Amino acid sequence: MRVGIDSLRRQGFSLLKGRRVGLLSHQAALTVSGATSAQLLHQALGKRLVALYGPEHGFFGQAGAGEHTYTRKHPDWGIPVYSLYGERRKPSPEMLAGIDAVVCDLQDLGVRCYTYLATLLNMMEACAEAGVEVIVADRPIPLPKTVDGPMLDARHTSFVAPCAVPMVYGMTPAETARWIKSKLGLEVRLSLVPMEGWSRKDAAWDGSRPDWLPPSPGIKTWEAAMTYAATVFTEALPGIDCGRGTNLAFRVFGAPWMNAGGVRALLSGGAWGIGGVKFHPYRYTAGVAPYAGQEIDGVRLAVTNPSRFCPVRTSVAILHALDIVQGDAGTAMWQMLGGDMRVFERHNQHIRIWQDEGARPEWFDKLYGGEQTRSVLQSTRHLPSLFAAWLEDRKPFLRERKRALLYT
Repeated sequence: MRVGIDSLRRQGFSLLKGRRVGLLSHQAALTVSGATSAQLLHQALGKRLVALYGPEHGFFGQAGAGEHTYTRKHPDWGIPVYSLYGERRKPSPEMLAGIDAVVCDLQDLGVRCYTYLATLLNMMEACAEAGVEVIVADRPIPLPKTVDGPMLDARHTSFVAPCAVPMVYGMTPAETARWIKSKLGLEVRLSLVPMEGWSRKDAAWDGSRPDWLPPSPGIKTWEAAMTYAATVFTEALPGIDCGRGTNLAFRVFGAPWMNAGGVRALLSGGAWGIGGVKFHPYRYTAGVAPYAGQEIDGVRLAVTNPSRFCPVRTSVAILHALDIVQGDAGTAMWQMLGGDMRVFERHNQHIRIWQDEGARPEWFDKLYGGEQTRSVLQSTRHLPSLFAAWLEDRKPFLRERKRALLYT
């Protein structure tokens, strides 16, 4: 298969002939030869590649989550590398001055709170205002068939929830750009360079495409890209570790107080409609605060069927299982069974993750695009009704998405 940038090269860069070009990308955007998209375009266009734009984590991909980056000169080429995750998150007219077309080539995940969606949207809006064409070179996403999670409540629109898509929306970057143009009615000149030889059933990283480089420091592997939406809630609930600072970031979860066996048993029991994933015991040493250096008896997620795996539904099931095993429900269950509470407290620390020091319920709402998910988890705990509401709310989006798809 060919990713979009390699298809653009095979076409002789005809879309860029005689034009001054900007590139929104990062070092994770590789070609089949192993070069980056920026290196390929610099070699092909020479001085007609006049500007680079970097998303969160920076064009060179070295900044941490939420860390601001700064505009600088490229150390070898002398052209500006504009930061779109610093003082500005939308290109200014000055950043687009003298540019005829912007090529967008980002390795995205198809997850609403992964900020490359917001950066693509901002670039398209800025180019519409400046009369600059947008050319999107397409790349695979890890869960191309999956649409999962709540729709955005417009009151919670933010940089991690920029537009009305579900939390996992199952569109590649080119399909997303096509959807954005139609949904928002943007009067932007948009050209798409689809992949060749790729279909939605091709969700595994099987070696027939460019090498994988992390699009952000925490997404070290294709497997982490698949499970990211299942464990990203830990950004708001740091009492639960997700393996940041280890090689399994976003693929594990745990805490020194967690009854990993009990949680794993609940998740593996077939309740709540969780499929396409297995939960395995995994003991590891936490890499970041608050448990840095502590050994954790955790749980590892292994996606067994990407077409059936629903990561947002899985994330809610994880939190519900933690509440049952560790929280008020766990206490009540132990008492009902006549257990010795001294034993319970010794082996199952009674912890309330929402009130834990460092918990950010407001950030959880931003990640999930509204208060609905947290409200259900904290009160009724009736997951089937929550999942049914998600399904009903996203029906209009599914019709819009179908019109935007480029691949079967």
